[in-house]
Amino acid sequence: MAYIPLSGLSLRDIEYVVAVDDLRNFSRAAERCGVSQAGLSEQVRKLELLLGVPLFERSRRHVAPTPDGARLISIGRDVLAAARTLLEVARSRTGPLDGLLRIGVIATLGPYYVPGLLPSLRSHYPQLALRLTESMTGPMLQKLRQNELDLALLALPLASETLVSEPVFTEPFLGVFPKGHALAEHDALALERLDGPELLLLEDGHCLREQALSVCGAQVGHDGDSRLATSLEMLWHMIAAGEGYSLIPRLALNNRSQLTDLVEIRELDAHAARTIGLVWRRSDPRGPVFRDFARFLRASCPEGCTPADPAA
Repeated sequence: MAYIPLSGLSLRDIEYVVAVDDLRNFSRAAERCGVSQAGLSEQVRKLELLLGVPLFERSRRHVAPTPDGARLISIGRDVLAAARTLLEVARSRTGPLDGLLRIGVIATLGPYYVPGLLPSLRSHYPQLALRLTESMTGPMLQKLRQNELDLALLALPLASETLVSEPVFTEPFLGVFPKGHALAEHDALALERLDGPELLLLEDGHCLREQALSVCGAQVGHDGDSRLATSLEMLWHMIAAGEGYSLIPRLALNNRSQLTDLVEIRELDAHAARTIGLVWRRSDPRGPVFRDFARFLRASCPEGCTPADPAA
């Protein structure tokens, strides 16, 4: 077999190929990698020539890996993961959380939690360069496993052999109703009172949907005609419009003065809450540093929430 010098193999070219495989689109892959489409396409072609194997089937409407390409791209992912581990091991010896940190935050938490956290975060970790991503739980965990994120903030519990989680704080749920709704007459509501067809939920994929169903009980029935909100913001608007009621996380109640005349907020007479935790890959050598970071987040617990017990 002819000798192929490693000097012709670029990690950046492997990143381009993996991006094309992830997105099945050269234009979007180029956007993710921060290069022109022409430049990315040319580097992929050069890598194919170097390897002597076509990596992708290409047409105007279709991009997919060839059988040989799929096997080689899988190896390429391992190469990138090993390269990132090399950098992370070196970085973990230079000090706590210096340099780039990629954090994912679930969409029902990020807009309400991150703004209040940033000042103390920037003060406590002045050498930290943050890259924040907002997503739903499933896609975020996939990015974490694929080493596209370093950390994720999401609702626990999390069952995974490859990921580690540390609880940060407990965020209570409150009942939010249209103005004048019969259930809003009660100062404190029993959870079973919320079991009804007017309970509004988020679409599938949002962990808050499953949490609301779990809190209110498995007997809650929603048929195919039920209205589902695409986001927490839309859920607020649907309640204000009188379509029904829902459970809203405590932090999302901040800065809602524009809806004061349209909604009513009530405490629940039982402990209805979600636990927000920090999650990272079990294989990440920065695990001890991430646990220190979780302790910092617990010490910076937002108002209205309770620091979580890490031993729980």
